[in-house]
Order: sequence, then C-alpha cells, then structure tokens
Amino acid sequence: MSAVTQAEGGLGVTLTIRVLMHSKEVGSIIGKKGDYVKRIRDESGARINISDGNPERIVTVTGATESIFVAFNLMTRKLEEDMMSTLSTSALLSRPPVTLRLVIPASQCGSLIGKSGSKIKELRESTGATVQVAGDLLPNSTERAVTISGAPDAIIQCMRQICIVMLESPPKGATIPYRPKQTPVAPVIFAGGQAYNIQGQYAIPNHDLTKLHQLAMQHTPYTPLAHTSGFSGDRVPWWMPQDSTLPAGPSQCTPNFSGPCPGVTGAEAANQINTHEISIPNDLIGAIIGKQGSKINEIRQLSGAQIKIANPIEGSTDRQVNITGSAANISLAQYLINARLTSEASGMGTSGM
Repeated sequence: MSAVTQAEGGLGVTLTIRVLMHSKEVGSIIGKKGDYVKRIRDESGARINISDGNPERIVTVTGATESIFVAFNLMTRKLEEDMMSTLSTSALLSRPPVTLRLVIPASQCGSLIGKSGSKIKELRESTGATVQVAGDLLPNSTERAVTISGAPDAIIQCMRQICIVMLESPPKGATIPYRPKQTPVAPVIFAGGQAYNIQGQYAIPNHDLTKLHQLAMQHTPYTPLAHTSGFSGDRVPWWMPQDSTLPAGPSQCTPNFSGPCPGVTGAEAANQINTHEISIPNDLIGAIIGKQGSKINEIRQLSGAQIKIANPIEGSTDRQVNITGSAANISLAQYLINARLTSEASGMGTSGM
C-alpha cells in the first residue's frame, strides 16, 4: 500500500494498494485474453494496473475502500481456484492457503506490528489469517513486504483491518517504491529445430522456447531469399558456421555478394545472419519498446535477434525496425512483435494491461 488519499472520514476513502506477485499468479488475475481482470474492474469499479517484470510484477489496485475489498475478494478466490486445479487429491484435502504479498512503506509497518507486537497479534487472532512483516526493506526501496496467508474470507477480513491501520498512520516522509528487476535471459541459439540458452560454454535446451519457436515458424516464417534487407537475394553480411555455439561477429569468410559462402549447406544457411526490415505505425511503437525499453529488451532476449528501431522521420506515419539474426531468430522476433501489437490493439480502451 504505497498511497492513501483520504476523501472523507472512516473507510470512505480512495486507496492504492500494491501487491507483489509472480508472473504465474498475474496470469491467473489477467485470465484468458484479459477476461478476468476485466471482470474484476467491472464488478469492483477499482482501477488495476500491472507492471512489467519477470518473474515478479507489481499489481496496483486503486479505488474506494469497498471497491478494493471487492477486487481483492475476486483476486484471492481466483488464485485459490487456479491453485486447487493443479493439486493432487491428497493435497486438496489439506486445502493450502492463498498467499498475498502486500508492498507497504516501512514507515507504516511499525503501526501494523504495534507495541510489542500487539497489533499484528490482534490481526492474526481476529481474522484467522497468518500475517508476517518482513524485517528487511525490499531492494532499492523504502518498502517492506507484508505477507498474508489464509482462506479468501480470512484474507479479506485481514485486508480491512490493515486498511484501517494504514489510514490511521499515513506514511512518514518520502517513499521510494519497490520496482522488481527483470531476470536476464541467457543468450539464445537455434539448431535442428531446438532452442538453446547459452550458459558459459554450455548450450542448455529450452523446451518452452522451442515450442514458441515452432509456433512462430507456423505463423511468421522468415525466408532469407525473399526478405533480406540491404542485400538482394541470399546475400548475407557474414556467415555463421553450423556448429557455432555463440553468436559470432564477422568470421573468416568474406561476404559473398553473389550468394552464400562456398560449401554452405542448407542447414548451415539457416544459421546465416540476415537483416529483415519491418514498418510499425508511430502510435504503436511504444507498445514494442515498453517502459524504459523493457518490452524490446525482452523480445531481443527471447528471440536472440538484434533489433534496432530507427529514429522517426518527419512526415512519416511509420517507424522502421531492423531485425538481424538467423532465420529462426528473425521469425521468433517477428512473432513476438506481432503478438505484442495484437495484445496492444485488443487492450486499447482498457487501462493497466
């Protein structure tokens, strides 16, 4: 809970509550094609924004207190439903708790704990929820994680009590909010239809990325003969040997502008470096770049392609995007870009997605 704006007395206020979630939990909240988060917004009247990040993201819920409680009721029940659907029969009998991690300014955590732990003890006993306040600050912030575990009803009761405490004890001084850092993705190469992450001197198979690559090849197959930019036909800037394990710079083979390097087989040609140019409307380029370049960096990391976005040209409604890499790299990059554009188009008019 990083901000509280008091509009009127008691609980008739506007609140902003921040929750730290893993990407899988966020997927449950969003739902298929964004249908569940839309339902939460419609039924609660709260505004819901979801930050970029991997594997952790911040879900920000803003609205009147009753709207907040409705939103969290729907969220916790969906989290429980999705969790239960993945458990074995024996695990279902024990009915594991739902867990939420609130992000709260450290200056408010003392009031939440109370003198000699009296307030947090009262919270636990009156609601039946487990409440834990982290002793350390979240990295590069002045906030702490407050973990609430229990049945959905217990969590909502606990949320009500926490909101009252936060209203009575607003934050002191400036708050530096916690921003999850995105986990770097290891470099990617493709060989024999399989995707690999490069870790040191080893190539580790990445089965999820392989499936994504296969899907990309079905939807956006890249054919160097037809789509290179800057060189006609199958002319390429340089050649990458088939057994290369790391993306290489220009090799010993001199660029051959009448075709690929002598002796290159079809399999080797698939690893040749090509450049493909696409155009993206100016009003959608932001969706590809993302906040502070987060989306374009994610696409680069997942696809293994180099992606450069040209500066805007006066009078042009489009931006040129150059994608450089093997045919597999380019296909996957194009697929991810198209998926991002489709997501942006379908989400227009719906905030926070």
